[in-house]
Amino acid sequence: MYHLPMSHDRCSILVVSTTTSSVLAADSRPAGGAALGEVALATGIGALLTVVLLGLVYLHRTRRTTLLTRVGGRLGRATGVPDWVALPTVLTTISLLVALLGMLWDISLHIGVGRDEGPLANPAHYLILFGLFGVFAGGVLACAMPLDGPPGPAAVHFIRGWDVPVGGVLIGAAGFYALLGFPLDDVWHRLFGQDVTLWGPTHLMLITGAGLSIVGLLVLEMEGHGGASSDDGDRKVGRIGRFVRQGSAMGGLLLGLSVFQGEYDFDVPQFRLVLEPFMIAGAAGLALVAARLWMGRGGALMAAAFFLVVRGLIALVVGIGFDEITPTFPLYLGSAVAVELLALGLTPARRPLLFGAVAGVLVGTVGTATEWGWTHLVQTLSWNSDVLVEGTVMAVVAGVAGGLLGTLLALGLRRRLPRAAVARTVLVACLLALAAGVTNGLVATVPEDVEATFTVTDVTTDPRTADITVRLSPAGAVDDPAWVQITAWQGDGLVVDDLERIGPGEYRTTEPVPLHGSWKTLLRVHDGRRLYAVPIYLPADEAIPADGIPAEDGVTRGAIPEIDVLQRELKESGGGLWAPANLVVLACTLALIAGISWGVGRYSRRGSAGERFPDAPVAGPVPSDAGAR
Repeated sequence: MYHLPMSHDRCSILVVSTTTSSVLAADSRPAGGAALGEVALATGIGALLTVVLLGLVYLHRTRRTTLLTRVGGRLGRATGVPDWVALPTVLTTISLLVALLGMLWDISLHIGVGRDEGPLANPAHYLILFGLFGVFAGGVLACAMPLDGPPGPAAVHFIRGWDVPVGGVLIGAAGFYALLGFPLDDVWHRLFGQDVTLWGPTHLMLITGAGLSIVGLLVLEMEGHGGASSDDGDRKVGRIGRFVRQGSAMGGLLLGLSVFQGEYDFDVPQFRLVLEPFMIAGAAGLALVAARLWMGRGGALMAAAFFLVVRGLIALVVGIGFDEITPTFPLYLGSAVAVELLALGLTPARRPLLFGAVAGVLVGTVGTATEWGWTHLVQTLSWNSDVLVEGTVMAVVAGVAGGLLGTLLALGLRRRLPRAAVARTVLVACLLALAAGVTNGLVATVPEDVEATFTVTDVTTDPRTADITVRLSPAGAVDDPAWVQITAWQGDGLVVDDLERIGPGEYRTTEPVPLHGSWKTLLRVHDGRRLYAVPIYLPADEAIPADGIPAEDGVTRGAIPEIDVLQRELKESGGGLWAPANLVVLACTLALIAGISWGVGRYSRRGSAGERFPDAPVAGPVPSDAGAR
């Protein structure tokens, strides 16, 4: 075992194991679906958990046990909500934190060692599986626990004598959707090979379902309070606990939305850099604007603080506790401060949609400027002038779209949604804007005439590491690139070396890079819309199968799409099902978003008169946005 020396600001710290057994393990890992025995075991675990859950529901509904009521009652007395809110909320919250820890640990493992030997060979998968099942179970219990009458005016009639809270329906549906991504991921691998990327379609099912379940928690919280609140923005006796709970929920929403940025947090993004400020601004706009409008003064700051505490602790657990690659995370404080200051001058209660839009602009500009500086402190691949204009424009679009969506969420929770036509128009317009931004960020080109010549100078021979000089041809192939770097990963660690420019089209490493064993080492170039790679060293992989590519001094190789190297396991198969499979996942995701929107709308419109904003005037009528009711 040895350590590759790397500077803190230029390379990721790693510990590299070079035993023969680790190399053989990498060669023997399946590149498609898991072994049938592991599939059967995972299915059995899921079936057993489901039987236990349904047994509890049956015993509770037939009043053969009061276990759920007693546990929920004790939790409810401490939080001031009914038992059917308290127990599911605690269970779902803990489960989401467990799943988030598992997901970030899983990303770190895939970056460090590559694909799994099987779904149960990866310890992080247990946390994800149990966490997502806990979310689903929280929704089921929220629906099952109310016994004496409908749980609020927005309750959904299930069967005779059984009405369920709409928040429980949303949590259960989102949890089921996320849980469904687990077995479908194995099916996907069998059809198309393993996609070692966060943005694989079935991976996005896990993330989206878990993240949107928090909206169900927010609705359930409001149903538990009967939609009534006299909170006027002051932290009076008995209200501090509720403020902390609500801030934690909104911070949880920010945590869920931030998982989509995971590859950037590990300095191994497989997409253009402009997507990072776009996603950060969208998450900040939605969660922080919603927090300020729903909670009142300090809401945005509370949500950001909760996010930073949780992500900071998870980074310590993954990086120090598990001795894996440590993830970074966005800051969000600049956006939170901007939202809070805006509320001092532009009263949210008077024009909430206008407030959301303006807050989104501030998030996309002031917030992005803050994140810009933060990336230079914590990321190897920090933002530079290559993404300045386009990245800021995309951040403003995402910030405004997120701010308006956050406004709709807060208005729904306060039973003050605009009339249906206005709400639907804003919702659809925001989703289209976000979809357009994502599409733009994914569109990249690969030059046909660019080649790279490598001068390899060995530093150590067993195991082999080397300093590398890169000469791009033509010399003007890059102008002001976002990065010219060498990534070496999946060799029991990660190296990301941002190369030093030594002349026109010439670059060199700042630290030795590994060229042995199961490491995959490649040159990566991102300049404007151009995004491409040139392999330096790749091991042979019989499971794919793929021949090895040796690292030879003086060799010249042409530019290819990054996905050809970063996702070597992908195969052109599936019987023509690639496009239909992606469209099915997209349709299901849109259906889940539509269901969440329906739930928030139902809660808003089925209740009594709208709840006033925390910092609205105490006396007199409450001004509303045009068309609000």
